[in-house]
Amino acid sequence: MKNIIVTGGAGFIGSNFVHYVVNNHPEVHVTVLDKLTYAGNRENLAGLPADRVKLVVGDIADADLVDRLVQKTDAVVHYAAESHNDNSLKDPFPFIQTNIIGTYTLIEACRKHNVRYHHVSTDEVYGDLPLREDLPGHGEGEGEKFTAETPYNPSSPYSSSKAGSDLLVKAWVRSFGLQATISNCSNNYGPYQHIEKFIPRQITNILKGIRPKLYGDGKNVRDWIHTNDHSSAVWLILTKGKIGETYLIGADGEEDNKTVMEIILEEMGQSKDAYDHVKDRAGHDLRYAIDSTKLREELGWTPEFTNFRAGMKDTIDWYTEHEDWWSAEKEAVESNYAKNGQ
Repeated sequence: MKNIIVTGGAGFIGSNFVHYVVNNHPEVHVTVLDKLTYAGNRENLAGLPADRVKLVVGDIADADLVDRLVQKTDAVVHYAAESHNDNSLKDPFPFIQTNIIGTYTLIEACRKHNVRYHHVSTDEVYGDLPLREDLPGHGEGEGEKFTAETPYNPSSPYSSSKAGSDLLVKAWVRSFGLQATISNCSNNYGPYQHIEKFIPRQITNILKGIRPKLYGDGKNVRDWIHTNDHSSAVWLILTKGKIGETYLIGADGEEDNKTVMEIILEEMGQSKDAYDHVKDRAGHDLRYAIDSTKLREELGWTPEFTNFRAGMKDTIDWYTEHEDWWSAEKEAVESNYAKNGQ
């Protein structure tokens, strides 16, 4: 693969993938297709070589633009998505337009031009799992985890729109022979994540002298993965994955939100109880957990960041060193949360 398109490549997870490809695969040219909504940022691609990375500002639902780009490429890696659960509860329409219509537009172009397609999705399509007290490091036992065979059970407009896009890809593989794979990943953390999200919001709150905020009782569990590990897994699936297969990406990083908050505070030299409780999110899923056995055994993938605290320290360092990247938006983000009592 000499030429690939990365949709949403100016966003958090997509831009980290672009950096990964540039740093590890010097023979590959990347065209980033990004609408540059609030979640996309040109600065996420700053410093990358202009002869290897081209930014095209556009909408994945623009059929003419997508067709022109796809016919000149070897593969499409589709990260672009509306992804904020709270926003989807206020206004579902952009999630339907981008996540379903946008995906349809991309897979139709890939079908027409016989281009390899990889679809990046989320574990939230599976709904949630029962809470467990025996998280790794807190006791014994594994507990139930999501696998590629877990039935879809989305609980928000965001997750249902992603589930719909996954099903479109599966149908296009079966009905039209689309050369596609799907990955469903657990919660990412790391550089370039928008400060509305849980981890960077708390880090930047502390850096600005604002008390961090914890939803509800903080018992909700996420299976955290450093975005660099997500990137390496996606590249492996793109180049070695079996067409038509779904691979789950996870790094055994289960932690409840309260523990994540305490780790952030401790790593930043604060008392681990120096935060405020705020009202819980509507429809807040209890627990996500990924079984990545298939990815590890079939494709030989292993994560680099197996220690969550070490990965968190790396992330804190990045936000501390890049205040110019996030500070201009901080006041508006906190003001928006305050309107909702969060």
